[in-house]
Amino acid sequence: MATRVRFDRFYTYAELTETLDAWADTFPSLCRVEAIGQSYEGRDIPLVTVTNYETGPPEEKPAVIVHAQIHSMEFTATTAALSLLDRLLHGYGSDEKVTAALDTRTFYVVPRVNPDGADAGLADGRFRRSSVRPYPRDEPQDGLHREDVDGDGRVLMMRIPDPNGAWKPHPDDPRLLVARGPDDLEGDFYRVFPEGTIVNYDGVNVKIAPPFEGLDLNRNWPADWAPEGEQMGAGPYPTSEPEVRALVQAIVDRPNITNYIGYHTFSGVHLRPYSGRADDDFPTADLRAFKLMGEEATRLTGYPAISIFHDFKYDPKMVIRGGDVDWVYDFLGAFAWVTEFWSPQRAAGLEGYHFIDWLREHSPEDELAVLKLADEIDEDGYVDWYPFEHPQLGPVELGGWNLVYFWFNAPFARLEEEVRPHADFALHLALVSPRLEVKSFESEAVGEGAYRLRLVLENSGWLPTNVTQKALDRRAVRPIEVELELPEGARVVVGKEREEAGQLAGRVEKRAVMWWGVDHSTSDRTKVEWVVEAPAGSRVAAVARHERAGTARAELTL
Repeated sequence: MATRVRFDRFYTYAELTETLDAWADTFPSLCRVEAIGQSYEGRDIPLVTVTNYETGPPEEKPAVIVHAQIHSMEFTATTAALSLLDRLLHGYGSDEKVTAALDTRTFYVVPRVNPDGADAGLADGRFRRSSVRPYPRDEPQDGLHREDVDGDGRVLMMRIPDPNGAWKPHPDDPRLLVARGPDDLEGDFYRVFPEGTIVNYDGVNVKIAPPFEGLDLNRNWPADWAPEGEQMGAGPYPTSEPEVRALVQAIVDRPNITNYIGYHTFSGVHLRPYSGRADDDFPTADLRAFKLMGEEATRLTGYPAISIFHDFKYDPKMVIRGGDVDWVYDFLGAFAWVTEFWSPQRAAGLEGYHFIDWLREHSPEDELAVLKLADEIDEDGYVDWYPFEHPQLGPVELGGWNLVYFWFNAPFARLEEEVRPHADFALHLALVSPRLEVKSFESEAVGEGAYRLRLVLENSGWLPTNVTQKALDRRAVRPIEVELELPEGARVVVGKEREEAGQLAGRVEKRAVMWWGVDHSTSDRTKVEWVVEAPAGSRVAAVARHERAGTARAELTL
């Protein structure tokens, strides 16, 4: 039986590689695996190309690229990428939408951009943002560093009784610690630290050290990059890190990419550009298309679709710099999304909360609701406090939220239902892409041995061949190129053997109200004509190529 994706575990690099190789062996006409580069520690970064190779090579079809787990501990993202591959490979021939997509489009999937960080996190449970490369210093700085001090595979929290502590037990459930009020004078109070050990502890003061591996690979992209002083984790220069450099090069090398999704965790939301600019900076048509695709994403997955700048800032006065979606959209002119999987709040029944503000401050009742969810799932999402003799702090208690396996990732009991619907959104993005087709190719005799040829091309896709207005503004996309292939001895009398045919509109601008402000012209079609001299019975071919809308061929007999 063909390998199927598993939802009862997170894959190690070895297991991931074995699964991809098995799929490539089982589905040779649909799936091929290659390495686009190597990680900091020398692991291959795999890219899986999925299309029906019998209907044409992948580069001659419009494409969607999906990448996952650029951040070390976001294992759900890799599972979602594998779930997409599983749906495509096992659905071909039985699932009408999958079959149509693979016959006419291409999927590029990088299931794990950051194999080093992922394997390290699976091995020791310690939270890392991205790469395992030490940055910005080669030695750990003084202070507390997160690590699994008791060797149980979890990195939790440490609490110590302290009359000056900022935390107190919740009156309805003492396991849960909530903020101490300004006039709370009596009761049990605790000081709380992340689980870990302290470099150069002086016996009194505990400061939280900056992470030893301080890179954020998703701040290392070329668009709107800023140095470390302005954007934490950005790296010394754009694409300085091999993982990002490999991914950027892979995207640039595949100009047929029309849509992009980065798989992340957590929040249960689809994010679109811009990160650092308001929606007013969008070309009107591009913003409308983003919103329409976002509405469909919500219908298919239940996740809202929002702007990073307007709705997902980590700090109201700061913006994210050097991110992926801004580069893909603003520089290449392709539509770009980030999917943040899994929302414990929504799963607990909370509604109407702000995705970031809630993390900074929320009611104790909200916290109790999420704790109830963790208890129902029963996968150690919240760990009861237990005593431990810390080598530096003495008696402490370990426990609290299991951040990696409850907050940053969907619990295994919820993993499959959480990620499965997102294959539908990837399919949607593939099928809205432009698609260049030959509507007709005809010849007419106009004299002895002379023929008029007429080629009519059509864009059958929803998006225009240029995909976005931004692509035209940036000159990031070339026009349709048409080449006439003649037999030996034939010649073109009128026209050129190579012609440019501009761009073709899609259906995206055909609005619901068909009598107001809608272009009803046949802007989705164009024609190219030639007069040729050739012997009767000759075979003539025409090839139309567009780097984003694909390649279309036709031939006829004079």
